[in-house]
Amino acid sequence: MLYLLDDIDRISDAEVNQLINTLPGQRREQALKFKFPLGRKTCVLVYQLLCKGLQEEYGITEMPVFEYGEHGKPFIIGHKDIHFNMSHCKKAVMCYVSDSPVGVDVEMIDRGNESLISYTMSEEEQAQIHASSAPLTEFIKLWTKKEALLKLTGEGINDDMKSVLSPENTRNINIETFVNEDKGYAYS
Repeated sequence: MLYLLDDIDRISDAEVNQLINTLPGQRREQALKFKFPLGRKTCVLVYQLLCKGLQEEYGITEMPVFEYGEHGKPFIIGHKDIHFNMSHCKKAVMCYVSDSPVGVDVEMIDRGNESLISYTMSEEEQAQIHASSAPLTEFIKLWTKKEALLKLTGEGINDDMKSVLSPENTRNINIETFVNEDKGYAYS
């Protein structure tokens, strides 16, 4: 089940600071590592979405503590059968909770330059971006697909971003992408 919050501006920094104090030590430390209030806010809110998902989907009310796989993908201690993935940007936070592996990514539609496009996109993807009436949106859609897939597999971003969406990598994998033009973000 997907959980998405895209009105994060309504939550004040004071409310975030109160929430930080209720987090387990591991997550509190992670939130406090962010230099800017927005980073702390998105870190706290995405964790709150995970807690909501665990309660609604599995009846779990205790706050999860994580352990991490080889490439940093988190797992919930004591609940290896529950899969989740989280992502956040300046506009939205999202979490997906499932009984099978999942990967998600949300990004603002505000970044992308020619060197990044040529470094991360295949020739076909570059052509798709340049042929689009909204090239930046097209780039972010492809980027979120790539990152969601890499988070699904647990690999994370790597040096071969161009081939991530190749047919052999996406066989039997359903990647859906949504764009919220009004709020300026896309997610996969």
